[in-house]
Amino acid sequence: MSKPGFREWLAVGKALRGKNLLRHEGPYGLTSGFERHFAEHMGSNHALALTSGTVGLHAAMTAIGVGPGDEVIVPAYTWIASAAAPALAGAVPVLADIDETLTIDPVDLERKITPHTKAIIPVHMVNAPCNMDAIMDIARRHSLMVVEDACQAVGVDYKGRKCGSFGKVGVYSFNHYKNMTIGEGGAVVTDDPALFSRLMNFHDLGIWARDGYEAGNNPAFLASHSRVTEVQGAMLDVQLSRLSRSIKRIKRNRKVIEQVLRDSGEFRISPHNDPDNAATMTVSFETEAEAAAFAQRPGVHRIYDNSKHVYTNWDPILNQRTAHPAMNPWAWARRHISYDEHSCARTLDIMRRTCRITIDPGWSTIVARTLAKNLWTPNAQAGTAYGIIARLKGG
Repeated sequence: MSKPGFREWLAVGKALRGKNLLRHEGPYGLTSGFERHFAEHMGSNHALALTSGTVGLHAAMTAIGVGPGDEVIVPAYTWIASAAAPALAGAVPVLADIDETLTIDPVDLERKITPHTKAIIPVHMVNAPCNMDAIMDIARRHSLMVVEDACQAVGVDYKGRKCGSFGKVGVYSFNHYKNMTIGEGGAVVTDDPALFSRLMNFHDLGIWARDGYEAGNNPAFLASHSRVTEVQGAMLDVQLSRLSRSIKRIKRNRKVIEQVLRDSGEFRISPHNDPDNAATMTVSFETEAEAAAFAQRPGVHRIYDNSKHVYTNWDPILNQRTAHPAMNPWAWARRHISYDEHSCARTLDIMRRTCRITIDPGWSTIVARTLAKNLWTPNAQAGTAYGIIARLKGG
């Protein structure tokens, strides 16, 4: 995570000097400037800043035409927003298992396709890219839309392309815990001008009254309001300027930690869909108990213990509960769909046996190597050393 600092403060000052913080009226075009730079960085034709990644996913579902009677396949390991977005658009989320890369299993994904499936939302979790080669092949063969949830992998590569640039729409988050952050925020990218028009419409209820807005074959529809301000756009542009360097350092430190752990002979490094570009470090164990014990060490987190990402905790999804009972997409589904602990048991098993190791871009290679060695040194002093250094370096 690139923490906001002095340059963001200066960027905010410039926005304030403009005396109008509306993105359409600010004299410096700070948000539009960020969007141009972000689109270029991600290798896409269009980018749009939004108030959150969650809004971005909802916007993407609406833009591609997902609605009542449709099904959208999402992984069982993700933040609830990935599953909520189809439901908010009137469709039903169908959960697919992950594999040991912590991303959606292409085999189970294809198994979950029905005549009602409209789209797939692959999620690049904790900087781990999905197997986009397999996913795009499946989508082509079944004529399905792909919306990439790259909220947890902003700036991460998959085989020479940025995560989020493969599908019809890519979605990103700038929440406090992401690779770029302004506290809360998001963005979407697309190469399709018609989809971009619909995304613009979704995020601005008054888009039809904007000078220069061209709906083309997409007349304006009722939507929400999730525009960002020039302050957010200014800060995001600064954050973007640091992104490549930050990801590069994460990859460097990851390689150092991986080598130390492999040399120890004590750990099984989880597989990765693009090992040459790996920007996350996870290890798996034979048993849940082993993973739980390892997770007691500083800087280590068992995947299952982050309850927000365990699908069996998604109460509104499991109980199919919407704000108004008459606006319930499960009532509009063309078949019965339910969820329980057996729906994606393999996912739960993998999450219980897998731990993620913190990697901070601020660490030097010496610090990364020291911390990695302390992970498998079987004494309390080593664990204490890891905790002290990690705190000093922001880990």
